[in-house]
Amino acid sequence: MGIEKDINQHHFTSESQKAIINLIYTSNWITEHIKQVLDDQDITLQQFNILRILRGSDPQPLSTLTIRERMLYKMSDTSRIVDRLVLKRLAFKKTCPIDKRLVDVSITEEGKKILEAIDQKQSEMISITKNLSDAELKQLNTLLDNLRTPQ
Repeated sequence: MGIEKDINQHHFTSESQKAIINLIYTSNWITEHIKQVLDDQDITLQQFNILRILRGSDPQPLSTLTIRERMLYKMSDTSRIVDRLVLKRLAFKKTCPIDKRLVDVSITEEGKKILEAIDQKQSEMISITKNLSDAELKQLNTLLDNLRTPQ
């Protein structure tokens, strides 16, 4: 199996083009796998990302600006996603006492319970990498970090 077979394309203009297409295809494949795990908890990948960020800062609240800076998907509309989490009672927000223009966001106990349920499925999420050894995963992480390093 390879990218050629997966997308039924046997000619690439260069190894760089093939690698980029392979990264995009693999990223989407991983996202779909993780979405299946998150569907059980009725949350999106972006909501999961924000809940994880909030849990990591708990009990310290975070501004929506800080959340946006830490998000994996920078294009996301953080305020809208936070509003949906508030409606689901997974997060709460209040005006920042120091700067009234900012909103502080915190995770609720219900939000923590959702993450705990997802944590129980961590092995299912990590199974995405089952075909790679620890050495290969370390090498993959190094390669991906190198790819993003500015020149």
